[in-house]
Amino acid sequence: MTANTAPDLLDLAPLGADHFARVEDKIAALMRTRETVVTMQGEALLPLEACIRSAVRPGSTALNVITGPYGETFGGWLRSCGADVVTVSAPFSGAVSPERIAEALRAHPEIEFVSLVHAEAATGNTNPVAEIGRVVREHGALLMLDAVASVAAEPLLTDEWGVDLCVIGGQKAMAGPAGVSTVSVSARAWERIAANEQAPRRSYLSLLDWKERWIDGGRAVLPHAPAQLEMLALEQAADRIAADGLDAVIGRHLAARGATRTGVRALGGLTPYVVRREHAAPAATTLRAPEGVDAREVVAAALAADPSVPLQAGGGALAKEMIRVNHYGTAASRATVLDSLAALAAGLRTLGVAVADDDEVLAAAGAEWDGLVRS
Repeated sequence: MTANTAPDLLDLAPLGADHFARVEDKIAALMRTRETVVTMQGEALLPLEACIRSAVRPGSTALNVITGPYGETFGGWLRSCGADVVTVSAPFSGAVSPERIAEALRAHPEIEFVSLVHAEAATGNTNPVAEIGRVVREHGALLMLDAVASVAAEPLLTDEWGVDLCVIGGQKAMAGPAGVSTVSVSARAWERIAANEQAPRRSYLSLLDWKERWIDGGRAVLPHAPAQLEMLALEQAADRIAADGLDAVIGRHLAARGATRTGVRALGGLTPYVVRREHAAPAATTLRAPEGVDAREVVAAALAADPSVPLQAGGGALAKEMIRVNHYGTAASRATVLDSLAALAAGLRTLGVAVADDDEVLAAAGAEWDGLVRS
């Protein structure tokens, strides 16, 4: 009979308020914020929706930036709150510019809330939050940022950038759990939420409940039984990043982005979906399939060659044209990037697409990784 080697996840000592608060402090440090944080017991869509429903009042005007599918989701929530929504969209092959945000704010001075995704893993792009945050703060609006795919993959300076509501999750670059997420809330945002008569109360979506029952009481008594396993896993993820060094973790993600893009260009057949490197997210690289070839077939053939690599086809309308290399978390490694490129090469050859020799491709990608890590 085989011995049970699974970790003991049952009969743990209860997770007390002091431990819960320590985990929050570690996450706040990772987010570079001194504002209050709320760690909600669910996937990051929970605090993202909570932010919008808490801070956006009926009859107000909001600016929603769409550079991928999550921006589209935010627009629906804003409208359901009764807000008039001004939309700024950018092609999924790039980023939105601060100038376009400034133009929208000048055209609609009544805007009081801006929703933005930092990095869209689904489309592989990332937005210049520092510059956008400056424009939004000068206008006087609140800025909500979805940083789930950017935290620990690229710099995230919540306070310095003037982000009022910043949501992160642990499941991507942090290499942690998906079932718990954290939002930082600025003093300005708390004032706006408190003044919103439609802000959720006695609800899983209520930030005010967390503030009154947890933060205002000095984080001495938890408002409900915590998601213990997820909180412990989140703490371990934060501790591992601290031990490795945040700059080193970010450096690996930047190297993964650079090596993947360099390797793809050496390979041929595929091209980066996001045109400019500075607009490309370090957590995931998206690729455009060859003309006349279905991206899903490329992924299937690549995974047949190596089932371990983190490849998938794009979602929804992008499924036929986009391939996604998910080099985040533990997959932000030299070996994973090279294995992914080799699998893509094998898959393309299976489909009759002419590509370069593996040695040439892997040498180019490896040299790019080594150069970025050394720098």
